[in-house]
Amino acid sequence: MTCVSCAVAKTDFNEVGKQMLIMLRNSHYERFDFDAKLGERFFDSYINELDPNKQFFLAGDVTNFRNKYGKNMHQLLLEGKSMEAAQEIHSVYRARAKDRIKYAQDLLKNEDQFTFDTHRTVMISRKDAQWPQTEEEAKQVWRDQVEQGLLSEVLRRETITEMAKKQGKEDPQKDKNSPGKKISLRFERILHGIESSNEEEIADSFLSAVAKSYDPHTDYFSMSEMERFMAGMQNSLVGIGAMLQAEDDGATKITGIVVGGPADKGGELKLNDRIVGVDTLNVGTDEAMVDIMFEKLDRVVDLIRGKEGTEVRLKVEPAAGAAGDVKFIVIKRGKVELKDELAKAEVIEMTREDGSVHRMGWLSLPAFYADFKNWETRCSVDVRKLVERMKSENIEGLIFDLRGNGGGSLEEVRRITGFFTGRGPVVQVKNTLGRIEVKNSSNPKPIYDGPMVVLIDKTSASASEILAGALQDYNRAVIVGDSSTFGKGTVQQPMEIRKMMPFMVDARRAGVLKPTIQKFYRVAGSTTQLKGVESDIVLPSLMDAFEIGEKYLDHAMAHDNIRRAAGFNPLNRGNLFLPILNEKSHGRVEDSRDFSYIAEDAKRMIERRERNRISLNKEERKKELAESDARSTKRNEERRERFAKVAAKDAKTLRFFRLNLEDVQLEKLAEIDRAKDKESYMREAEDGIADLDDTPEWPSSLDPVKREGIKILSDLVEVTERARMAGALQNNNG
Repeated sequence: MTCVSCAVAKTDFNEVGKQMLIMLRNSHYERFDFDAKLGERFFDSYINELDPNKQFFLAGDVTNFRNKYGKNMHQLLLEGKSMEAAQEIHSVYRARAKDRIKYAQDLLKNEDQFTFDTHRTVMISRKDAQWPQTEEEAKQVWRDQVEQGLLSEVLRRETITEMAKKQGKEDPQKDKNSPGKKISLRFERILHGIESSNEEEIADSFLSAVAKSYDPHTDYFSMSEMERFMAGMQNSLVGIGAMLQAEDDGATKITGIVVGGPADKGGELKLNDRIVGVDTLNVGTDEAMVDIMFEKLDRVVDLIRGKEGTEVRLKVEPAAGAAGDVKFIVIKRGKVELKDELAKAEVIEMTREDGSVHRMGWLSLPAFYADFKNWETRCSVDVRKLVERMKSENIEGLIFDLRGNGGGSLEEVRRITGFFTGRGPVVQVKNTLGRIEVKNSSNPKPIYDGPMVVLIDKTSASASEILAGALQDYNRAVIVGDSSTFGKGTVQQPMEIRKMMPFMVDARRAGVLKPTIQKFYRVAGSTTQLKGVESDIVLPSLMDAFEIGEKYLDHAMAHDNIRRAAGFNPLNRGNLFLPILNEKSHGRVEDSRDFSYIAEDAKRMIERRERNRISLNKEERKKELAESDARSTKRNEERRERFAKVAAKDAKTLRFFRLNLEDVQLEKLAEIDRAKDKESYMREAEDGIADLDDTPEWPSSLDPVKREGIKILSDLVEVTERARMAGALQNNNG
């Protein structure tokens, strides 16, 4: 069998590191002093990249390496000698990992030795812990980790068995490995990933750590990573159209098949089939078949993807076959569009108590995607189509959902902002020399100028914050959601390192540096860096309980302000009627059982995070689980009764019409069938454990934030119409 990491990289990564550092010094927004302090930052970043939970290295390992490399890592990079240091550190890391995991697996061979009757506790997160001083301390860390993992798995299985019994269903865990074996196999996959790391992957880890020493978003991409990044921006890839999942026993399982994709058209690959080998050249020999057992999922994906029209041969254990059965499937690779990641919309028809019917638009954008090669795919083009169709459907208000949108193309967000503001400044960018450039919208007038709400959360970042911030500064929309967005106010630019490499050096695998070259600022003058965009109406959120955001990242750049943009002319903020909207929303939230549940859960999560300890006593943990189960049971009973009433009311007052990109040209929009629509893109394998979850689904698929967002928009539409009519009446009387 051929191993994944057998291919020897020809690229000189010492030279790559040297050129990357020169590029950082010349291009990065922050001009750090080139001194021992910077070298130590590089060193610390690499150590923490390898061992963030302080569980592999000994304190002495870190001290020895610090004394040897800590203060001159910057010089080693500049002299083209850094990879020797990176590989030496990685070799000790690899040896420690092998020792630690072998010790853990030895413990798990006799899982009955763990009685779970002590009253000890262990740290949940070791991020702020110290590295163990001795081998005995390291073994205790791992013994605690094994005991906690084993106890959690035992309790998880007991809970699932009890749930299945209560529901009269078959236990989905039958024929599974023992808890100890499952955890041991999980460790095996981790160890395999570490031990099989090749030169390019070690360089990737090291150079990425060096890049991130400048700020959290400056990064180094290997060629493989860059290809994945570009596929994500284009919202399409070349592959077989299957969703993969790493199994504990080392195989890779098919958990989803894209309808109409290459695997679906071929018809041989089935849900729950397990891939154990990949012949990327499709030569049909055992020698060409790459054994992918315990390989990282990214590596497996890279092997399966390739050029459009080429074939890939898979070694598969069929889900429907007998144990040990194997078959070989050949699939021609094709372009797979990631439809779930494209812009989409809905038209929501609402009937008020007075019998009047009103239509609202819902626009969802998962990312600001664009195909940088030929610009065939652009989210601005897609958004324009959807907004114009919603206008033709006579919507009175629009919700733009940016929850979970991590950003993307600066050019695309500039274009989209203008759809709602018309001509004028959208964002300001400042480079390292202090030069400020204003990015303007080219739209002479907005394509939609009606009432508008923007939904955000803690994961709305970068380009999302430019859009939300601009619409807030222009007083064009009401911002609703978490307390604030992520807080990323920096701009990165991919730069190919091969272009800087010496002429005679093989630079094919040199990779890409993505340095921060600018900070962006809102048109009103404030950067979104660290602070993000704050909601006009804040809703209770579980995300506010987690440490999510720029301010929690290492080496985050500072928040500051500049002058407001020339030509920035905001609308009258009074036209958003924020006091009225806030009062109405606050009243609903106060009366909402679902938002009160969210607030309660958030408080418990904060307390758990701050405590950072978990018990190793089974009875104590069972008591905690029993309390949680009782709480969930009580909630579900209350929700089932309440949701039935809400669903009945929704059936009389709400209608939802699907508006995906393929629906734009339809003469008449179809009402949404959410289950059917989901299956139309991807067929997914059944999950026996997930099916045991008896939590009732949100009525009309409206989670509390989406439902409240619609109500806030409805309030805005109503109060805007009343104000317009009052103004018209006043003018007539005058």
